[in-house]
Amino acid sequence: MNTIQQVSGELRAALRRSGLTQQAVRDAAGVSRQTFANVVGGEADYKLSTLLAIADRLGLELLLVPKGAARGLQRPSERPVESLVDRARKQLGLANDATKSDAP
Repeated sequence: MNTIQQVSGELRAALRRSGLTQQAVRDAAGVSRQTFANVVGGEADYKLSTLLAIADRLGLELLLVPKGAARGLQRPSERPVESLVDRARKQLGLANDATKSDAP
């Protein structure tokens, strides 16, 4: 992540995944409603200590890595490469049958 908007987007995603309310995170991090809105909104610059407090409460930690090394840490794409087996199953109309139960 190279921008405030990207960091803020990750914080918003972590908030959604956490199941916590904004208020619970704000209270635990000790930040005001406006400060929290600025941080997750991605429009305002904020203090590093504020970022660390919010990230910690969301189960995240800040990690600094050498440029170029971050590519190896990125999440795999949401769309995996289709294998030959996947393609054959799709052609046979069996694309999602692996998730269905075999029981009647």
